[in-house]
Amino acid sequence: MKLDTEKVIEKYKDRIFAIGLSILKDPDDAEDVVQETFLKYHTYKKDFESKEHIQSWLYKVAINKAKDIQRKFWRRKQVSIEDYMATIPFDTPQDEELFQAVMALPSKYSIVIHLYYYEDYSIKEIAQQLKLNEGNVKVRLSRARQLLKEQLKENWNDEE
Repeated sequence: MKLDTEKVIEKYKDRIFAIGLSILKDPDDAEDVVQETFLKYHTYKKDFESKEHIQSWLYKVAINKAKDIQRKFWRRKQVSIEDYMATIPFDTPQDEELFQAVMALPSKYSIVIHLYYYEDYSIKEIAQQLKLNEGNVKVRLSRARQLLKEQLKENWNDEE
């Protein structure tokens, strides 16, 4: 037995998000848990015994994904953005403002902006690094640019 992925997502997405949030205490990381859990379900080839089996499997995968995120080196070694910003020499106040705006983006957008503009990776290289397809990287870049445009526009309008 395997239910349609869309139906499973609709039924369990809030519960999976709550599991991720309770373990990670970060909504962006919890959203990653949701996405990774349902991606694994969608690509899982074996059948399940029942709806209850699907539910318990999803919860187990979500917990394991959250724990994987929690164990990652970069998460354990995080430094506050203020401490990090104090170590960076900016040429202009606008450079600092742009960097802060990029860092305020959800992590799935800030990472593609950082890799593309600050590290000069191509879209293809970013896709390989993040294990995404190139179309997904392009969408994330586009959405990130739009969010930055809105954020920076608000800041500039406030200054006038």
